[in-house]
Amino acid sequence: MADRTESESRKLLGRLRDTMAEQAAGQARLDKITHLTADSMGTEVCSIYLFRDLETLELCASEGLKAEAVHQTRMKLGEGLVGRVARTGHLMNTADAPSQRGFRYMPETGEEIYSSFLGVPIQRLGEKLGVLVVQSKVAREFTSDEVYALEVVAMVLAEMAELGAFVGEGAALTARHTQPVLLRGTTGQEGTAEGHVWLHEPRVVVTNFVTDDPVKENERLAEAVETLRVSVDQLLAGAADPEQVQILEAYRMFANSKGWMRRMEEDITRGLSAEAAVEKEQSSARARMGQVTDAYLRERLQDLDDLSNRLLRILTGQGKETGADMPSDPILIARNIGPGELLEYGRSLKGIVLEEGSVGSHAAIVARALAIPLVVHAGRITNEALNGDHVMIDGDQGIVHLRPDDTVVSAFRDKIAMQAQALERYASIRETPCVAACGARIELHMNAGLMADLPSLVSSGAEGVGLFRTELQFLVRNQMPRRTELAVLYKRVLDSAQGRRVVFRTLDIGSDKVLPYMKPNDEPNPALGWRAIRVGLDKPGVLRMQLQALLRAAEGGPLTVMFPFVAQFEEYRAARAEMNKALEREHILGHPIPSKLEVGAMLETPSLAFAPRQFFEEVEFLSIGGNDLKQFFFAADRENERVRRRYDTLNVSFLSFLETIVERCRETGTHLSFCGEDAGRPIEAICLAAIGLQSLSMRPASIGPVKHLMMRTNLDDLRSVIANAKVQGDQSVRPAVMEFLRDRA
Repeated sequence: MADRTESESRKLLGRLRDTMAEQAAGQARLDKITHLTADSMGTEVCSIYLFRDLETLELCASEGLKAEAVHQTRMKLGEGLVGRVARTGHLMNTADAPSQRGFRYMPETGEEIYSSFLGVPIQRLGEKLGVLVVQSKVAREFTSDEVYALEVVAMVLAEMAELGAFVGEGAALTARHTQPVLLRGTTGQEGTAEGHVWLHEPRVVVTNFVTDDPVKENERLAEAVETLRVSVDQLLAGAADPEQVQILEAYRMFANSKGWMRRMEEDITRGLSAEAAVEKEQSSARARMGQVTDAYLRERLQDLDDLSNRLLRILTGQGKETGADMPSDPILIARNIGPGELLEYGRSLKGIVLEEGSVGSHAAIVARALAIPLVVHAGRITNEALNGDHVMIDGDQGIVHLRPDDTVVSAFRDKIAMQAQALERYASIRETPCVAACGARIELHMNAGLMADLPSLVSSGAEGVGLFRTELQFLVRNQMPRRTELAVLYKRVLDSAQGRRVVFRTLDIGSDKVLPYMKPNDEPNPALGWRAIRVGLDKPGVLRMQLQALLRAAEGGPLTVMFPFVAQFEEYRAARAEMNKALEREHILGHPIPSKLEVGAMLETPSLAFAPRQFFEEVEFLSIGGNDLKQFFFAADRENERVRRRYDTLNVSFLSFLETIVERCRETGTHLSFCGEDAGRPIEAICLAAIGLQSLSMRPASIGPVKHLMMRTNLDDLRSVIANAKVQGDQSVRPAVMEFLRDRA
C-alpha cells in the first residue's frame, strides 16, 4: 500500500511539473492543477483560494464548484472554514463540514452537496499565500496519506507562485516581487532614506522541486548533509567562547537528527527533489516558529531554520556571494543582524530594515551611532524584497515603501528635500552658542560610541560629547579587548574631540547588551538585573582594566568618567574607590595623572534621586539617563511595544520628578545634564530646559533642530505655561506647550 501511495504521489508531482513546463497562461495552469489533484485524490472538488491582500481570500480556481463563482467568491481572513485554515496555518479535516464551528455557506459555489472537507494552507517559509481544498459528497475523514498528498501539492503551488507560474492573461495572481508594498514597522533610528535593496542573506530559489529518481535525490541529500555536518564540526572545533559553542552544539544536534533526516527522505521517496524536501521542512519550522511563545523553543526553531538555509545553499550551490554588485545606495534588508556584521558594512549603507530586531538591540545601537535610518519589526520584508528593488524608508514613522509607485516617490522626495532645506538652515547657526530668547545659555552635547561618530562633533555644532558609550567596542568583538587596545582607542577619541569635553561612560553591559564572549545570565527581567555598575563592582577586573586604559589615554590631560546605573550612594563610593586605586597604581608606575579628573554618575533609577545630600555633594556631576529613568518611573518596559509609547515624557508627574532632581543639584551646585532620546526631540528639549536643565546630550543630527527651536523660545514664558498646566490638573503639559508654540509661530 505504501509503495502504491508513493507511486501515486510521484505521478501527481510529475503531472504538476509538466503543467508548469507547458506554455500556458497562469489561469490555465491553476485550472489544470485543480483538475489533476481532484482526479488523483478521487474527490469531486478541488479548489484554490489565494490572498488578494493581507486580509482577503479569493476563489481563484476550482474543479467541481460552479465556474461563475471563480474570482467572485471572496472571504475575510478567519471567515468560514477556508478563512480559518488561512488564519491559523493549520489544516482542517472533517467528514461533516456544515457542523464545524465557523462554517459559512456560500450559495454561489454550489458546495452545499459536499460533506467532507480537507483544507491545507499554501505557504512558503512562513509566508501565507492561500488555501488548497478538496471536498467530496461522501461523509468521511481523509487519510493521512491523502493529507500528505494535498500538503505536497500546496507546497508545489507555493513554489510555482514564487517562480511566477500563475502570471499571464486571465491570471489569478499578479507577478510576485513586482507590485508596490507598504510595510509598517517600528522606528529604530530616525531619518529618511531612498535607495535599492541589498539582501544580507540572498534568497535561495528552488527551481527543481520534483524528481523522477528518488534514489539519486536521497544520495544527493545524504552527501549534502554530510558536508553540512563536517562544516559544523569544523566551526565547533574552532569556537572559543561558550555562547558560540552552545549555538553550534544545537546546530550539530539538528544536523545529526534522525527524525529530521527521515522526514526529508520520505518526502523525496514520494516525489520531491532534495531541495524541495529541505524547504518543506523549513517551511514547517517557520510556521511553528510563528506560533511558539516560549523563547527557548523559538531559538531552537531559529537554529533549525538557519541550518536549513545552509543545507539549501550546499544543494543549490547558491552561496551568499551571488555575483551581484552592491548598489551605490544600498538599503540593507535582513531578518536580523549582529553589530559586528553591521559595522562591516559601515557608513556605505543608506538605511537598514530588519524583519525582527528591537529598538534596544545591538544593531539599533550601532545604527544610531552611524546615524543610519533603521526600521525594525518590518514583517515579510525578506520574503517581499529582491536585490536591486527600489525602496524608501521613513525611520521617523517606521514605514517602508518597497517598489513605490510614482505618487509615493514624489511625496517622499518632497519630504527629503524639506529635511535637506532644514539642515541647511541649521548649518547657518552651527557656530552660534545656544542661547534661548530669554537669554538662558543651554549647552548641547552629542552622544557617541564609535570613532566614526567623532567627525559629527564639529559638523553638528555640538559643544562636546555628553556620552561616549564604551560598550560598543566590546560588543563588536569576539573576545575581550586588551587594555593597550582600549587606551589607543580612547586617546584617538580625545584627540578627535580637539579639546572639547568627552564624558566616557564605563562599560554598560547586561539587560539588552550581552557581550558575545560572556555567558549570558538567564534573568527573568534583565533590565532590572545584573547589569552596568553592578557587573563592574562584582567583577572588578574589567572595570579596573578600563579605568587604567582611560587614565593612560588622557596622557596628563583632562579626563571625564561616568559610572552607569548607580542606584545608591554606596555603589558610587565603591566605584570611585576603584578609580582612586587606579590613580594610585598609575602614579606608582610613573604614568602621568590627568590634569583635571571629573568623576560622575548616571541617574537612571528613581532611588538615586533620593540619595543623601552628601552624595550630591561628593559626586562631581550627574547625567540623567532619560531612557532608563522613564521606563522605571512609569514601570513600562521600553522594549515592549504595547507600553513603550503609552507614557509621555511631558507627563506632569515625570516633569515634577525631574524638577526635584534639578532642585537638589542646584542646592549643592552639582552639574546636571540630561541624556537620552527625549533630549533630541525639540519640543521635549525646550521643556527640559524650561524646568532648569541647562545641559542636554543627544544624537548629532538632533542638535540643529533643537538649537533652532531653543533660540526662538522664551523659556521663562514656557515655564509659566508648564506651571499653569500643572495647576489646571493636566496629565501632560504637551497640549498647552503646543498651543504656546502655535501662538508664537
